[in-house]
Amino acid sequence: MKSIITCSGCLLRIDVQKHSVHTLVFRSLKRTHDMFVSDHAKAVSLDEESHKLKMGVKLKADYNAVLHMPILKEGKGRAQLPDHLQGPGEYLITGTHAYPSGPGVALTADTKLHRNPSEGGVHSMALALPPSQARQEASRTAASVADIHRHAGGAERVHPPSTASLLEGGATRNSALMRRAPTMPKPQWHPPWKLFRVISGHLGWVRSIAVEPGNQWFVTGSADRTIKIWDLASGKLKLSLTGHISTVRGVAVSSRSPYLFSCGEDKQVKCWDLEYNKVIRHYHGHLSAVYDLDLHPTIDVLVTCSRDATARVWDMRTKANVHTLTGHTNTVATVRCQAAEPQIITGSHDSTIRLWDLIAGKTRATLTNHKKSVRSLFHRYTFASGSADNIKQWMFPDGNFIQNLSGHNAIINTLAVNSDGVLVSGADNGTIHMWDWRTGYNFQRIHAAVQPGSLDSESGIFACVFDNSESRLITAEADKTIKVYKEDDTATEESHPINWKPEILKRKRF
Repeated sequence: MKSIITCSGCLLRIDVQKHSVHTLVFRSLKRTHDMFVSDHAKAVSLDEESHKLKMGVKLKADYNAVLHMPILKEGKGRAQLPDHLQGPGEYLITGTHAYPSGPGVALTADTKLHRNPSEGGVHSMALALPPSQARQEASRTAASVADIHRHAGGAERVHPPSTASLLEGGATRNSALMRRAPTMPKPQWHPPWKLFRVISGHLGWVRSIAVEPGNQWFVTGSADRTIKIWDLASGKLKLSLTGHISTVRGVAVSSRSPYLFSCGEDKQVKCWDLEYNKVIRHYHGHLSAVYDLDLHPTIDVLVTCSRDATARVWDMRTKANVHTLTGHTNTVATVRCQAAEPQIITGSHDSTIRLWDLIAGKTRATLTNHKKSVRSLFHRYTFASGSADNIKQWMFPDGNFIQNLSGHNAIINTLAVNSDGVLVSGADNGTIHMWDWRTGYNFQRIHAAVQPGSLDSESGIFACVFDNSESRLITAEADKTIKVYKEDDTATEESHPINWKPEILKRKRF
């Protein structure tokens, strides 16, 4: 193929060779291979001097503490030992010191004797090993094994004290090396909960609940755009607050000041002074409905989350937006604060949970185990997250997965935990499940009937919380009522036994 190229007024005739697509593809592959072949080379020549330097640095950095440990030579140091402590390959460890003692150490009541394994014990252990490993051990002598034990720092460092006495013979040594199969611990018995009181007064879905620190009253927010304060002992209405122009999705009562905080689908976050029962601050910034809020337990900070896929940290007094926590790709449905690191946890409809560094305002960890929207979070030392696929337990501070709590097959809107280890999950279909926190055993299921005048479909549980005495469980429901539950005082372990079947190993599904 020939082409004519014009350059600076000159005509040039250049021959352009035409290649097939096959040739061009393999030429590109060849160039890529040549570029990265050094990364996958099978044999690379090592510089012996550099290798020795590298190993010397590694030994000093990683093994300096045990690199030059004293070794008892045969025949040395035995003159000071009593006759009953004399034996082949023995040395003394005084007190709890990890290294063999030198000659001339006085024997005390804390003196412990370490015995290296006998030749017969070593051979019997080698017979119990798998064939591939036994062939490697066969080349070792009893003396070399003894040297290894000496270098390892004695019995107190190699084996726990409880198993040191078992390492004398081959049979007891084999039994000490066996690993016990993991088993599920038996769940603790908890009394069942029963319905105690039904409170009505709202004209719309009750979406949020908070109990005040003195345990005298509690507050609810509703789709009827009002906030109501109820007496906890009697269940009577004490006060109604109006000001929101849409559903109130979150309420929180401060334990550090006489303030009540609320947020709603009208994008507003309000601070109410409970001495004057009026709004004293607004926190402006969210671009869409605000779904949840929480107060930091030790500093004057308020955290809110919204449908605009952000969580915002506010200075409670100056109304300043301290941080805007971005990273979620969908609605942030729930937020929790704690005093320890990480200080903020958020759950989102993008199926992820994020742990945030409050000082830097950045994500510390992102947990992606859930397959469905995360709508509820609760923490007590460890924390739990609720979604339509599972309830999952996690470990602070890095969000390490602990276990699944499976069986509540619905959209879980709310979680609550008390100090007795009872986890409560409330779902969209009106069911409440009670779990043993430690083992994940589901010991009770409640499906309360909807109240007269409500549809059967209006049986969702939107929020639940234990009061500060943890003797009452308060739920906010879609039939416009607030229900109060308490423990059944007449129940016993005989009348309500634990229907628990032990498992050898509980599978952890992500």
